[in-house]
Amino acid sequence: MTGLLAKMHTPLFWAVLAGMASLFFFQGVPVRSGDTTFPKAMDNVTVRQGESATLRCIVDNRVTRVAWLNRSSILYAGNDKWCLDPRVELIANTKTDYAIRINEVDVYDEGPYTCSVQTDNHPKTSRVHLIVQVPPKIVEISSDISINEGGNVSLTCIAMGRPDPTITWRHISPKAVGFMSEDEYLEITGITREQSGEYECSASNDVATPVVRRVKVTVNYPPYISDTKNTGVPVGQKGILQCDASAVPSAEFQWYKDDKRLIEGQKGLKVENKAFFSRLTFFNVSEQDYGNYTCVAYNQLGNTNASIILYVHDGNSGGSRIVGCVWLLPFLLLQLLPKF
Repeated sequence: MTGLLAKMHTPLFWAVLAGMASLFFFQGVPVRSGDTTFPKAMDNVTVRQGESATLRCIVDNRVTRVAWLNRSSILYAGNDKWCLDPRVELIANTKTDYAIRINEVDVYDEGPYTCSVQTDNHPKTSRVHLIVQVPPKIVEISSDISINEGGNVSLTCIAMGRPDPTITWRHISPKAVGFMSEDEYLEITGITREQSGEYECSASNDVATPVVRRVKVTVNYPPYISDTKNTGVPVGQKGILQCDASAVPSAEFQWYKDDKRLIEGQKGLKVENKAFFSRLTFFNVSEQDYGNYTCVAYNQLGNTNASIILYVHDGNSGGSRIVGCVWLLPFLLLQLLPKF
């Protein structure tokens, strides 16, 4: 603080203040012919957050004093540093070039910077605008959700960045085409089971690669038995009845014959339940096993059932009938030959 007070009593300090004042009072003063490019600062400087920004001012031998200012604060006056920010440093002070560098730039560094010079005539200024870009970052997104089929879904994705990022939503599905939404919010009315899966939010602003986050949407629905097939099995052979069902949550299964429930452990019978099917296995089919069986699939949202028949199949009868026809063929030919 003592050093700063000492600088306030130097001629350089008042010269710099005169340069600052010129920003407000001398902008309307006509510039003499040949002075239209003096002093000249850079065009707008654009850097990413965390990078270094170099601010350069082109001067010549007419300059007696020079300074860099940020709004109303003096950063450097000649070789003297006036700001306390350790990130700001002087990198050039020659007869033609006066430049400073700001390291690890942050968003609060954005704004106008002024190169102020003093000549024999009067103070002059040149301004450059520092633009700080920030890669996109998703700061808020909906949690995974579970909802019953037919309900409404609202997903939110909030992102920040400079410039403001563009947000898009898409359904991660082979059947999905294009974006479902180009907004922070995705609304789905009357959701169906085909719309379950992952939804991806992407935030981009061309500063860096887009950032993506995903939300899993689970659509619950009652069981639907998709495939059943009647089965023929000879007596004494192994027979299998299978019932396939889709459901979320996964279905539970039960088997019935003539209103009697079949359970695992019954003699010669095995019940195998998986997430999407149930299998009833007969290891040695008897006459009593033939008949109509009912598969019931259920979860907390509902239930459904289907009928499957286990019927007698004589594996030799068909073959016997074919062989008999083959032996009759020569006899018929002998009977027809005398007629010709």
